[in-house]
Order: sequence, then C-alpha cells, then structure tokens
Amino acid sequence: MNRYPLWKYLIIGLALIVSTIYTLPNFFGESPAVQISSSRQSIPVDTALMGRVETALAAKNLTPDGLFLDGNSLKVRFRDPDTQIKARDAIQAELGDSYIIALNLLSSSPGWLTRLGAHPMFLGLDLRGGVHFLLEVDMKAAIDKTVERYSGDIRRELKAQKIRYGAIKRSGNALVVQLRDAQTLKAAADALARTLPSLTMSEDADAFTLTLALKPEEITRIQGDAVKQNISTLHNRVNELGVAEPVIQQAGPNRIVVQLPGVQDTAKAKDILGRTATLQVRLVEDDPALMADAQAGVVPAGYELLDELTSRGPSKILVKRDVELTGDNINDAQAGFDENGAPAVHINLDSTGASIFRQVTAENIGRRMAMILVEKGKAEVVTAPVIRSEIGGGRVQISGSMNPAEANDVALLLRAGSLAAPMTIIEERTVGPSLGKENIEKGFNSTLWGFAAIVVFMVIYYRVFGVISALSLGVNLLVLVAMLSMLQATLTLPGIAAIALTLGMAIDANVLINERVREELRNGVPPQSAIQAGYQHAWATIVDSNITTLIAGLALLIFGSGPVRGFAVVHCLGILSSMFSAVLVSRGFVNLWYGRRRRLASLSIGQVWKPNQ
Repeated sequence: MNRYPLWKYLIIGLALIVSTIYTLPNFFGESPAVQISSSRQSIPVDTALMGRVETALAAKNLTPDGLFLDGNSLKVRFRDPDTQIKARDAIQAELGDSYIIALNLLSSSPGWLTRLGAHPMFLGLDLRGGVHFLLEVDMKAAIDKTVERYSGDIRRELKAQKIRYGAIKRSGNALVVQLRDAQTLKAAADALARTLPSLTMSEDADAFTLTLALKPEEITRIQGDAVKQNISTLHNRVNELGVAEPVIQQAGPNRIVVQLPGVQDTAKAKDILGRTATLQVRLVEDDPALMADAQAGVVPAGYELLDELTSRGPSKILVKRDVELTGDNINDAQAGFDENGAPAVHINLDSTGASIFRQVTAENIGRRMAMILVEKGKAEVVTAPVIRSEIGGGRVQISGSMNPAEANDVALLLRAGSLAAPMTIIEERTVGPSLGKENIEKGFNSTLWGFAAIVVFMVIYYRVFGVISALSLGVNLLVLVAMLSMLQATLTLPGIAAIALTLGMAIDANVLINERVREELRNGVPPQSAIQAGYQHAWATIVDSNITTLIAGLALLIFGSGPVRGFAVVHCLGILSSMFSAVLVSRGFVNLWYGRRRRLASLSIGQVWKPNQ
C-alpha cells in the first residue's frame, strides 16, 4: 500500500492554508486613500497627528473608512475617489507644508488578513500605467565640482601656512601648483600631504611645480556618491507626485531608472525630477521691538518673517532680505558631532564661499545667522545658529539646540537641495492606465486559458491521474502567488509570462511521473508497486531538469536588471513551487485515492499499451 505519514499530510495542509491566506488579498482590490508622511526625521508622525487629521476631516464632514499608522506614515482610507480628493485638500490645509500629503491606493483586504501580514502584490508600470525615465548622470560635472573644491582648499591651506605660490592650473583631473623654489616646493608638499590625503602628489624639482591628482578610488567614490545623492534627492521629490510604489534605482555606473506607476502627467514628472532648490544665508534680526511688530503683521522694510521648524514645534523668525551667501558655494554637508559630543552639521564651502563666510562672521560676532532653503517660491529657515567667532578655512560647523535627527535633516537639505550632478533624460516612455488594464486582462486570460487547456488534456489523456495532476497544478499556482505576495514582489508583464511558463514546466513533471507509472504497469508490476516505482524513478529526472533550469534563472536574477529580473524572480520561485506540488502534493492526492486499498486491480491512468499489443 501507499500511505503517507501524518506529518507529510500536515505539511501539505499547512502549505495550502498559508498559501490561501496570503493569496486572498489579491482578490479584494484596492480602495482610495491619503498617505501622510513627514518631510523630515525631526517632525514625528504619531497619534497626535492622527488626532489632528481626524479633527480636520470632521470639520469638513468627511468620514474615513479607517486611519492607521504604518511605519513613518499615517494612512487614511476612503470609500471613493471624490472623498479622497476632498480629504487631501482638508488635510493639506490643516497640516501645511510640514508633511507630504500623497494620494495612494490601499488594499481592501479585511483587517484580519492585514494583521496576519497578508498583502497583495504590487503592480508594475506596465500593468498599472505610468511613466518611465532613464536618466544619465553627468560624471564629468561631479568631478569638475570636486576638483574646483580642492583648488580652493589648496589656496586656503597655502595662505594659512604663509607659503607663497604662483598660478594653480588644472590638467585633466589634476591640479598643478607653481612654487618659487625648492624650499617652498618642499614646504607646500608637506602641508598639503597632511590636509589632502585623498590626492596623489608628484614634485617636479626642475620646474618647481607640485602636481596633485585625484586617486582612482577617490574618483570612484565621487561618482558613486553623486549617483547615491541624486537617487536620494529624486526619492524626496517623487513623493510630491503621490506615487505609491516608485522605482528609483541605479542602472549601471552612471544611470538611474525612475518608474512612477500611476503618473500620467509627464510634464509634471519632469518638472519635479529636474527641480532645483536654493540655499541662502541671511542674518537674523533679534530686536524684540521689530519682532513684535512683525508678528503683529507690520514687517519692517528690508526684513522678512519666515517659518522655522524644529522638534519643539513651528516658530517664526525675522531675517534680513539681503542674501549673504547661496548654496552654490556649498560643496558638501555631513551630520556629525562637535567637540563636546553634541549633534552638529559640518559644511565645506568653495574658495569664494569661504572668503565671504569669513567676512560675514567676522563682522557679525554674537548675532544669529539663518540657513534658509528656498523651494517652489517658499522660504523656510533650516537652522539659525549664533556666530561665536570668525570662521575661516571654508569648513563650517553648525551646532546648537538640535538633536541627531535634526542634524541629519539639516545635512540632507543642505546637500540635497539640488542634484549633486546634472542629469539628462536619455529614454522616456509613457504607459496609459487603459493599456495597463488591458495588459492585466490579457495576461490573466492567457494564464487562465493555458491552465484550462492543460487540465482538459491531462484529464482526457490520464483520466484520474490527470485530475490529480490538475489539482496539483492548481496548488502550484496557489503557492506561487502566495510566495510573491509574501515577498511583496512587484508583478510585471514578464512576471505574468513567467507564471504561464511555470505552469507548463510544472505539468511536465506530472507527465514524467504518469508515464513512469504507465511503464511499470506495462512491465507487469502490480498497481500499488507501480505507483511507488513511478514516483521514485521520475524523481531523479525531475530534480535534474529543474536544477539546470534553476541555474539559468539564477543567472538571469544575478546579472539581469529591470524586467529581466522580474521574470527571473517569478521563474525561480515557480521552479521551487512546481517541485513541491508535482511530487509531494500529487503523491499525497494519489495516496489518498488509491493508497489505502489493499487489493487494487487497475489504475485509471489512460490506455496502457503492453509490449504484445
């Protein structure tokens, strides 16, 4: 007899239950929602914010279907798109620009499924519609900016060490410094070797020149940082488009792929991706009388009342309209700590900015200086430290009443207000929502009809064993969709093609098993023994064929990108699920149907042709 031990049936039953639970969310559809997230780490998204949102919606007689905190965002669900739009406007009016208010779509799965962590698969650009951009980062501009910064650093260091020098000329990615004599050449080399370790140095004793060039690893770091900073900036910008699952990833050493599902306004997307923010440095006016007049609505001439947002809440600050310095003079900004261990932001200025900053700080010791970010015509104070002393050298430290989260925010805004290097759109595609819907229908129908055709063929050709093969094929599809949902994979059109391919590969394993059982019956083996021998002999062939196919799939996954990787993910998961269903599950069904019969005269497996026939 063929009987499975209880633990194997328990494994199959558990797999079916789990797969059913994690597949169900894909059938409930999506409902419109508003997603509220903070534009900075220092501005929390918590229950207090939830209360403000509920109050704002109640004032407009808008009733949400539910509110819940999800990581660093608050999501509010609604019944229809009209209510969603009205709610977005009401929430925006209540919260202002301190939060990012985006339209979103949330799964309509029941709460008990969500609590179990069951979520639907994401739909890719080709199924949901949207825009696709391939951007190329200008690496030469990023290196040029760095070389210019080093040129200013060299001038400042030589001046600080009182070393006389001539012209500083650029030669490719190197800087050539002309010195007076061998003594100044040696002194300059010693001084710059200490302060600029990322540059290689070579001396020409005959011409009294010192050549400083970027190390290969430094060039690699500059290029990598430029791409990473641009990706970070793009992530911040696409939030304004209300994209639920944007894809922003590096594609090669100097290219970035941006996919925005659900966005149809290409002009708006281009405007957001290419927008440049401006940093300004202005002096703060702390005169109580002038501040009182400004808060009363009478802003003195030559001044401007701006918002300053910190972890302690929003406040107003009075600043001069005269701009002392702009963000064009900032080369880099990183969060760190000061000499007392307090959070701080370290800024590097170019030579022009360093000169201006030295003069401004020397003339305004004891006053406050405001760092202002101007974006889309709106100015906001990032921080306003007190000038304690003259600051020279081009290296500026901002510290004071800020926590580590605020320091990270300030550093990000200072360096990511604009892109690290210019980018060019070298490829642009738009996929309409109707085309995405048509792709889903065609992909679903092709899979459905392919599944139906396989089932009909198997039932006609293999009778009961064909029915069992069809059931195991259905389990394979169920397990595959469940795994994709559990991994929160993004389903694309190539992914649907991989699902259809998986069905064909999975049924191939069942065909091998059925034919081996037929072969055993033709050789006169009793039915129960034929079942056991058929599965046992087919197992080695199934493993070999699936492992070789899995190797090809892993190669696509490792070396491919974009749609190729999407296909590879579904393909590899499909191989694993097909091996489970074709062997373990189908054998379980066979054992349930035939295994407990002590006397089994024949098997319903289609026509068995014996050799003498």
